[in-house]
Amino acid sequence: MKQVNDTTTTFQELKDIVAKFGKDRNWGKHHAPKNLAMNIAIEAAELMEHYVWERDGEPDKAEVADELADVIFNCLNFAASQDIDITTAFMAKFERLQKKYPTTIFNADNDSLDDYQKIKQQYRAGKTND
Repeated sequence: MKQVNDTTTTFQELKDIVAKFGKDRNWGKHHAPKNLAMNIAIEAAELMEHYVWERDGEPDKAEVADELADVIFNCLNFAASQDIDITTAFMAKFERLQKKYPTTIFNADNDSLDDYQKIKQQYRAGKTND
């Protein structure tokens, strides 16, 4: 059996697993984009619960991994249902992020929150195309 890990498994393989899981349970009728998007946010909130408020020590890594898997499962389900190629979408976004946050401004010598806030304000005002 093929070893399954980040190095050996593609996004498409994961999307296929998630799609089959839903199909086998006839859940497609419940998977409107709105419902799937909302479920991503719900699962992300469950992940955040492990970090809310101050705690002694770190949260249980297995519990955090389980919550992260829920977020990823729902993202893959959304991508499969909307026919989104994750790698293409990610790389397009990454290219825009590189332009939006250039290393000439954001680097080890200059990590200003003011610069970040300025760029976010320009973005929200529609002054950039990112």
